[in-house]
Amino acid sequence: MAQVCRTALTLDAPNVRNLKEGINFTKSPDGQCFIIYKHQDTIKACRNQCKHQGGRFIKDIEDMDGRTVRCTKHYWKLNVANMQYVNPPDSFLQDELEVVQSVDGGLKLLELDPPDPWDTDPRPAQELQPGEITLTYITHACMELKAGGKSMVFDPWLTGPAFARGWWLLHEPPKGAMEQLCQADLIYISHMHSDHLSFPTLQLLSEKRPDIPIYVGDTSRPVFWYLNRSGVNLTNINVVPFGIWQNVDEHLRFMILMDGVHPEMDTCLIVEYKGHMILNTVDCTRPNNGHLPRNVEVMMSDFAGGASGFPMTFQKGKYTETWKVDYIKAERRKLLNYKAQLVDSLQPKVYCPFAGYFIEAHPADRYIKDINIKNSPAELNALIKDRCPDIITWTPLPGSTLDLAKALMHHKDAITEPPSGTQVFKDSWHFDVYVDKLNTAISSEIFEHKSWIQVYYNWAGFQDYNLVIRMIETDDDFQPLDGGYDYLVDFLDLSFPSVRPQRDHAYLEIQNRVGVIRHVVLNGLLWDDLYIGFNNRISRHPDIYHHRFWKHFQSELPLSAPDWDSFLRSFSTPRSTNTHLILWDFRSVTSYLWLKFYSLLQRVFRDFW
Repeated sequence: MAQVCRTALTLDAPNVRNLKEGINFTKSPDGQCFIIYKHQDTIKACRNQCKHQGGRFIKDIEDMDGRTVRCTKHYWKLNVANMQYVNPPDSFLQDELEVVQSVDGGLKLLELDPPDPWDTDPRPAQELQPGEITLTYITHACMELKAGGKSMVFDPWLTGPAFARGWWLLHEPPKGAMEQLCQADLIYISHMHSDHLSFPTLQLLSEKRPDIPIYVGDTSRPVFWYLNRSGVNLTNINVVPFGIWQNVDEHLRFMILMDGVHPEMDTCLIVEYKGHMILNTVDCTRPNNGHLPRNVEVMMSDFAGGASGFPMTFQKGKYTETWKVDYIKAERRKLLNYKAQLVDSLQPKVYCPFAGYFIEAHPADRYIKDINIKNSPAELNALIKDRCPDIITWTPLPGSTLDLAKALMHHKDAITEPPSGTQVFKDSWHFDVYVDKLNTAISSEIFEHKSWIQVYYNWAGFQDYNLVIRMIETDDDFQPLDGGYDYLVDFLDLSFPSVRPQRDHAYLEIQNRVGVIRHVVLNGLLWDDLYIGFNNRISRHPDIYHHRFWKHFQSELPLSAPDWDSFLRSFSTPRSTNTHLILWDFRSVTSYLWLKFYSLLQRVFRDFW
């Protein structure tokens, strides 16, 4: 049976408002019991069932801080603020339910069923020989796993940018990496973000081996939703259900698991060979809703932080440079401690931080590069070593290889580093090749007609939300573009006013690089290219995060692009005889050429200074 995410409890808005600060005991209509802990804006929840022998929890009369409950069977105690059992100490963690709050003020408690699917059909661990299982780091989140006679590659991003033009590879892939990819037996791609699903990489792959087996999870937004419009010809995409073992051969199998926070798009992976497990949590915020196997042979996870536009791209109000620096420093430290705590709780035999080796390399993004300081993998590994001296830590370099059998025997040569003199960091990215391709969207014919704005946002389908946005097209340095679009969208009734409405409303002002926003609009792409790719600047009033708005434009836009062909056919005057269109076409081309000239001047002055 495939693993599914199901609703355990639903509370409407009045019941949510009635939750008191601290511990709340509640029941579902069918009599199932739950504990909900509220502290200010934070809500945590779990089933009211002790992990020891299934007893029911009640309020602990000795609890002085309103966080602890006591089991009626054997007096075990649970701190529901962190879901750790305090009596006996260092025993269990309570299985936490995912809390999803709705826009109307209600909430749902979600859980995965079954929670630990890897326990189905267990296999005893067999003895491994040196060289039987190896992991070779390629770059960013790309690893090659060799097990027996099979080769499996994770998340190949070997060339080109990610998120339009915002992310570039930090590490130089080893020589022959593309040939390794083409010769793999299978590929796993964790999710649709372009630092994992790299169409420039897959384009090269498809030219040599279009039928290579590629496996993805059955997310609600298909991982390869854009494939048919990408120009990439891959013919062997396999979408597999969550929580089901996929057999590769007699000894090798894998299982894809969903993320508890972003089940619509994120996945993680367990690979097992002869009873030895490798856990790859990739970018999952809460992999498998917090249920993960302990004591696996190898665990890999992200570590770096900085994979968001917040707060680097935010302006005005509290978003001073000092505030951003302090916030980023604090958040990176919290992430580092969280990862160390997670590794400590799971106790893998080997841990490797990866999936964080990117850089904002384009000269126009120097500000982001300077302020978006990321965690050091070596620092994380040192922190883990302090907590768990028996765990082997691996800080990978491109081409370095872990031999699992040797690692389990604590051989000093379990990790083979790349040869001396191997280039580790990239020093050339061919910016113009990719940025010029993006900027061809600037002169698209659809932008000669202002009514594209209404067509696009009607296609996007987001409304009935009291938010007004102002969208401003800019140059590379976020200066308003002469002749560029500057317009308002009122999402309450999906109108396009010339001035902000008089009623109370939330307001976002978003400045977007013209080449990227027009590329996104033209191709019906998700707004991650803008937001995660640092290709916009944002100010907001009031200073709150509009989850419903961003979730829609980052993961819920229609799978098919706007019908721009029909849009253009609605203008019956032939283009060659319409002086208005000729004028707009001239302006578009002029804007594009000016951007190219301006970009060239920027590079000249940067190099000079």
